[in-house]
Amino acid sequence: MARREDNRRGKRDEEDNEFTDRLVHINRVAKTVKGGRNMSFAALVIVGDEKGRVGFGKGKAREVPEAIRKASEEAKKTMIRVPLREGRTFHHDVRGRHGAGKVVMRAAPPGTGVIAGGPMRAVLECLGVQDVVTKSIGTSNPYNMVRATFDALKRMESPRTIANKRGKKVAEIVNRRNDGASAPEALDATETVS
Repeated sequence: MARREDNRRGKRDEEDNEFTDRLVHINRVAKTVKGGRNMSFAALVIVGDEKGRVGFGKGKAREVPEAIRKASEEAKKTMIRVPLREGRTFHHDVRGRHGAGKVVMRAAPPGTGVIAGGPMRAVLECLGVQDVVTKSIGTSNPYNMVRATFDALKRMESPRTIANKRGKKVAEIVNRRNDGASAPEALDATETVS
């Protein structure tokens, strides 16, 4: 019996080691009751494996560590997978919103770093993004910012999924992207001729 519990504990430790978690926000909540006030804490936690999976969760308890533990468990249950280009940035620009919170995320060249603030930075770092430029518009409420970021991440698609939907090969779609980038150069060439 003890050996079985040790095996379970070992598996839990391995699972915990593969995920990084980040505490984004902690809020002290007071409930007024007949005898006075009951204090409790609400925590917002981001959990990710830094390889394209990320999730968020909320937890509420009388003590801060218990609230964080509850939030981490919920975050692990609600993880999503996001396709990354070269494991460092997004395939395309994307927008997301939740309530009054709006976010814009743009793919960036190597060496740019994570240009994001507050809750968005925590989400992107736990996701494993290394180069991205972001902007948050509207609310600064961390809950709504995180939900808007996740809304944007759920809209992210890889060239492989797009190719499957259209019944084409990935090379055809990727070549079109490169052709689009060279279009301004073609315009410059025609202007100099005329």
